[in-house]
Formats: sequence, structure tokens, C-alpha cells
Amino acid sequence: MTTDVPAPPIPSASSPALLLASTQDILGAVPYLVGFHPSDSLVVIGLRGRPPRCRLHLTVRWDLPLAPPGPGKLLPLLAEEGITQVIVVGYGPGALVTPAMDLTVTLFRQSGVTVVDALRAEDGRYWSYTCSRADCCPADGTPYDRETGVVAAKATVHGLVALPDRRTLERSLDPVGGAERLAMRRATARVTRELRAGLAESDAPGGLAAEFVADGMARVRSAIALHASGGRLSDEEAVRLGFALAVVRIRDEAWALTADRAPTGDAVSADACLGLWRDLTRRLEPRFVPPAASLLGAAAWCRGDSALAGIALSRACDIDPGYSMANLLMCALRHLLPPRVLRDRMPTSQELDREMGAPRMAWLLPMIALLGEPEDHAE
Repeated sequence: MTTDVPAPPIPSASSPALLLASTQDILGAVPYLVGFHPSDSLVVIGLRGRPPRCRLHLTVRWDLPLAPPGPGKLLPLLAEEGITQVIVVGYGPGALVTPAMDLTVTLFRQSGVTVVDALRAEDGRYWSYTCSRADCCPADGTPYDRETGVVAAKATVHGLVALPDRRTLERSLDPVGGAERLAMRRATARVTRELRAGLAESDAPGGLAAEFVADGMARVRSAIALHASGGRLSDEEAVRLGFALAVVRIRDEAWALTADRAPTGDAVSADACLGLWRDLTRRLEPRFVPPAASLLGAAAWCRGDSALAGIALSRACDIDPGYSMANLLMCALRHLLPPRVLRDRMPTSQELDREMGAPRMAWLLPMIALLGEPEDHAE
């Protein structure tokens, strides 16, 4: 069972104000809220405030049929976020949606949460579970346009995307192939040989560690800046950053920046972080992917896109089931924690320096392990 929990969005000047004034608007907005057109799904939209000025605060999607505990796990989050009203939308045939809808609506009402509307949508038509008037909600459903409309148009103008389905979202993180993959393998082979030679020639391990960490942290910031300006790392730059992210101190520097824990006056672009980690997740050789995919998961989660976050973290865990950052964030998603819970606890760069101390050769061991893996690199 898959649960996608887009967390409370981060307001920004570019965020579109989507006015949900009708059932058509709600159904038009859902694909942009979850990132794809849902099917066989139950979606809960949480509203905060008092009518008529309620504001959408979070959106949750579950696969159908529901598996325990289902929406019951959502109640503590609704209370913590001050959400007193919800809209529930089920996608799929009545035999699949109705049992889940009955359970969910009853659960919310017993908990004092107002159900503003409960809908079922299938094949371009919708039905309401809260309205029995034939003139308003006919038995054969009410048609609606899934692709166009005021909300869809406004969302598209602001750069929001609704992919055809969740599988399409998963494929958006598929590794690059063909000539691009071959070029990355060649770059990996070149950088591997260079780093091996540097390690063999060094007679000052402490100095080498300090130099590698400083260089890696600078690479993180310059890569984010490059993506913010519309650029893209070269193959060799991407490989070098992939090696650097194997070092926890460098990865945590990237995590702090991704979680918006940069010092005042040193802010980075959330969109740039998202684009950079997505690009590396697709381009790097598999053994380098877990740190980049985990950072992508963190960036997506902080932006409110937990569907993408879950897919990215699953990619990291598939490659390295023991990768701690991916497991930590996956646990947070499964327990429906808002991103601020970890973001507020994420140390800044200065705090990381104080906590971890001076760079040591032991920090480089994960990176050295990558160098030692036998692999036939095309050249």
C-alpha cells in the first residue's frame, strides 16, 4: 500500500492561489496537489480557518483498498495542524471507493472533524456522498473536465504539473541510458583513477581529509548555484559531487542547505536543490545514488511533494537498505510527520562543525569504499 502525504506547503511569492469555489474546482485541483492524476485512490484535503475563508493546508493520498490503520493515522496530524474541516475524494468504481469512504467519513465525524464534502470520481464523472438531490447530483453522476478548467489553467501557468499517473512520476526518476549513461561511466572511471592516485600519493591523511571535505562542501554550494542559474553539472562534475556526498559531513551540509538551514544572507533556491538532486539521482552510477536520492527526498518533502519524496527514498533504500538518512526520512513520511519536525532539528553548517569537529580520515572511508568496488568501466 502506498500513502502519499504532501505536507503543509511552503508559501512563496510564486505559489498560485487556487480558489476552490466549486466541486469542479476541487476535482481540477487534486491532480496538481498530489502531482499526478490519481486512480484507485482516496484523497483527503485538509482545510484550516473558518468559512468562508478556509485555506487548503495539506493533502493526503492512499491507495485503495485501504490497509490499516488508513486515515486513522491522520487524526493526530490534523489536530496538530489545526485542521477542523476536510474534503474527501475517492477515485475508482463504487465497489472500491464506497467502503473506504464510509469508514473515513465516519472516523472524521466521530473525531469532531467536519466533512465539507465527500466525492467519488470515475471516468470523467463524479458523485457526492453528502448530497442526495437528483437535480443536483444525478444517479448517473455529473460530468467534469479532468484536463482543463480555471484551476488547471492557473496551476499550469504557475508551473505545477499533473502527470498521468503515479507510475509516470516513478519513471521520471529512471536512470539515464544510452550515450548519456556511457559518458557517465567513462567519467566515473576517470575520476576513480584520479582519486585512487591522490590517496596513494598523500603522506598527510589529516590534511587530505580536510582538503576533500572543504572541496566537497564548496562543490555542493556551487552546484546549487549553477542549477539556480539554469545550468547543469558536467559529467565529471556530477561524478565528483557523487563521490563527495558519500562523506557524511558533506552530505549533511547539502541536507542543511536543502532544508533551508543556511545562515542568514546565504539562502539557497529550493527549486535549485530539487533540480540538482533529481539530476544526480538519474545520472550517477547506482552505487553513488543513495545520498543524492535521499537529498531529493528531503527537498521534495520540504516542498510538500511527498509522492516524489517517497519514490526518491524508495530508490535509495532499494540500492542500500541500510542507508540511515533514507530510512529516517521514510519513517517520518510513514508516521505523517510534517517536514518542520526534522527541518527545525537540522543543525546549521556552523553547528555541524562544532558537533563533528575537525575532518578526520575516518570520514572518507565510505568514499574510499566506493573507489575499491570492482567494476568494468567503459573508456
